[in-house]
Amino acid sequence: MRKYCLALDLKNDEKLIRAYEDYHRKVWPEVLDSLRDSGIEHMQIYRLSNRLFMIIEVSDHFSFEKKAEMDSSNPKVQEWEELMWNYQQALPTAAPGEKWMLMEKIFEFPVS
Repeated sequence: MRKYCLALDLKNDEKLIRAYEDYHRKVWPEVLDSLRDSGIEHMQIYRLSNRLFMIIEVSDHFSFEKKAEMDSSNPKVQEWEELMWNYQQALPTAAPGEKWMLMEKIFEFPVS
């Protein structure tokens, strides 16, 4: 199993942050199905202020390209993504249209 860590910011507004968290307490079943179907086996999202940190553990058949292709052809996932973009904002280093950014692991303990 592989693990990836990604980051994204929320708009720095307490009402929007609360609403975003509320949505994540009841994620739409179609979105959960799409995560599972893409090969994501475990996902966690953490928040510090308006910074989000996501950890995903994926199966061997997972790829970000395949997930993006699946998401683009799923109207419910597209609806969810458009809704979430009302609360999210790109990181300062993001390319235009880029949302969640893959983080680079710089330390691990114990050393493998």
